[in-house]
Amino acid sequence: MINKIHLIAACGTGMGTLACLLKEMGYKVSGSDQNVYPPMSDFLKEKGISLFTGYDPLNLDHDPDLVIIGNAVTRLNVEAQAILQRGIPYLSMPQAVNKFIAKDKKIILVTGTHGKTTTSSIMAHILFKAGMDPCFMIGGILKDFNSSFRMGSGKYMVIEGDEYDTAFFDKGPKFMHYDPEITIMTGIEFDHADIFTDIDHIKTVFSTFVKKIEKESHIIAFDNNDNLKEVLADSAASVETYGLQAQWSFSNHVQQNLKTFFDVQGPDKTISIETNMVGEHNLFNCLACIAAANKIGISDKNLIKALKTFSGIKRRQEIRGIKHGITVMDDFAHHPTAVRETIKAVKPFYKEGRVIAVFEPRTNTSMRSFFQDTYPDSFLDADMVCVCEPGIKKNIPLNDKFSTRQLVADIAKRGIEAYYFKNSDVIISFLVPKLRRNDLVLIMSNGGFDNIHINLLEKIE
Repeated sequence: MINKIHLIAACGTGMGTLACLLKEMGYKVSGSDQNVYPPMSDFLKEKGISLFTGYDPLNLDHDPDLVIIGNAVTRLNVEAQAILQRGIPYLSMPQAVNKFIAKDKKIILVTGTHGKTTTSSIMAHILFKAGMDPCFMIGGILKDFNSSFRMGSGKYMVIEGDEYDTAFFDKGPKFMHYDPEITIMTGIEFDHADIFTDIDHIKTVFSTFVKKIEKESHIIAFDNNDNLKEVLADSAASVETYGLQAQWSFSNHVQQNLKTFFDVQGPDKTISIETNMVGEHNLFNCLACIAAANKIGISDKNLIKALKTFSGIKRRQEIRGIKHGITVMDDFAHHPTAVRETIKAVKPFYKEGRVIAVFEPRTNTSMRSFFQDTYPDSFLDADMVCVCEPGIKKNIPLNDKFSTRQLVADIAKRGIEAYYFKNSDVIISFLVPKLRRNDLVLIMSNGGFDNIHINLLEKIE
């Protein structure tokens, strides 16, 4: 009988969400992680989950019945070694989701390089507003629920499906573990340079996944991505497309007062939508969810209500504070495409001030040289760029390392003010005397970034 469950690498978005779901189901849940930072660390504590800082075999001395091992954990991890030595049963995160949560649900799976968290969140919100009482497990905290998960009694479960590997004992992608009724595919680009060699490697993984999807299932795919089109050529399942000139498209796009108004054209309908989200990339995310909702019979009335009331996700264009007319915004953007689209999305709303982009390239991919020549053009819509040396270190060969100094030089060559910094404290000291009313400081990092958002707001006088 399983009663006590321990999670190694519990502060990862997916693992933290799973920990909370298991706690809500009545299990005694504990976790450990090396890098503990908000919002997930605060979230876990709020949910009453015991959290150990750092890895240690002593963290297992309460004799858990099962251990769930995150994909950030290597075989050399001291807790992983202790589990193997003691013979404690263990599972990967997706195995645990299937065993405890998704086994009796119809899964709506969201995959792709970009937009997974936002698209999953919109989909979950639509189902909830339609009265379908969904489960969801998403890699971000939905503001409307103040949660990244929900245990509903309805038949649908929304899962954010990651292409990253599952665990040290299972090197296949996480999404291979799920059997979805509907799969949303947002596009395929190169990412995760620590586990994928090139774009062909990634396409092979997605192609294997597509071939696995049952023919009775349904795929909703972004039409403006050649890599995805190639992968879908072997699909046995039915496919609907969304994009600029696809089966689902939009027109009459207007942005004002941090709201967006647009018309959706589908195979058999036109719907007028209002949403609090901005940027073309978010309209595509909405299109994908509208197509999925239409497929399962959600009414246009419920769709319109849901998209109008969706409040967004923490760390996705999230305003952390406004002081003396200066706005500090937090965003998870790190891939060049996401950086470009995020800056492009917010720029129209700060015409009276400057968009100051603060960027920390700290992912496994962005710390490698793969995007060295791509990143500079991602900042063309910014008025000033501050690039920070990442706060974590990776064992990357010198020839493969990304150069933050070179990025700054390349941005400056494009006529944009650009500066290099060693840490967040120096950025704050530099920015505070330069900031003016109506400026936006857009901080982009997939990590905690030393809590720069709050520290900056505190220093603005």
